[in-house]
Amino acid sequence: MELTPLLEDYIEKNSTEEPVLLKELRRETFLKTTQPHMLSGILQGRILSMISKLISPYLIVEIGTFTGYATLCLAEGLSESGKIITIDSNYETAYIPKKYFQKSEFSKKIDFVLNDALQVIPQIEQNIDVVFLDADKKNYVTYVELLKPKLRSGGIIIADNILWKGKVVENFKDKKTEFIKEFNTYVRLDSSLEVVILPIRDGISIIRKK
Repeated sequence: MELTPLLEDYIEKNSTEEPVLLKELRRETFLKTTQPHMLSGILQGRILSMISKLISPYLIVEIGTFTGYATLCLAEGLSESGKIITIDSNYETAYIPKKYFQKSEFSKKIDFVLNDALQVIPQIEQNIDVVFLDADKKNYVTYVELLKPKLRSGGIIIADNILWKGKVVENFKDKKTEFIKEFNTYVRLDSSLEVVILPIRDGISIIRKK
């Protein structure tokens, strides 16, 4: 069954409503950024929130903040003493997540790091419960290789854009499509991981470390 816009609208209307602050953030993202499609959608955001609430993580690491929508969704499920480290290198849009993080009830639980994730990840010493991966596709495999030793047994990696507009099953040879296909194969063949791909928006992989 195809997820039509009408059906997606029905699903959103019959799921828990997104918080008011996230509505404001989504609107500002569309008004003030050149690539608002990079924003996690309402349905995806509620899924991220639900996964986080089911796990009640102590540490979430997010690679790719953009305007902070997914960050705030994930923060909803943090344990009382939990925190989320969200990493991005885009200084031009950083003012938006900073503003909304400060306005949120999770402001003291969010550590926003403006830097190259490949430099930041090796500095993380705590065990990680959840990773959300939504950044440059060419480094997806490298990010997982760096994060996997720090991810606790039973920990979860959520990877976005895994179906890449359907190009993964079509005869596209562009670099980003090849990076995604390489990542999907890498995860499937790693015996220490188990994975399921959800056909939501641009595809989400839920990856569990055994």
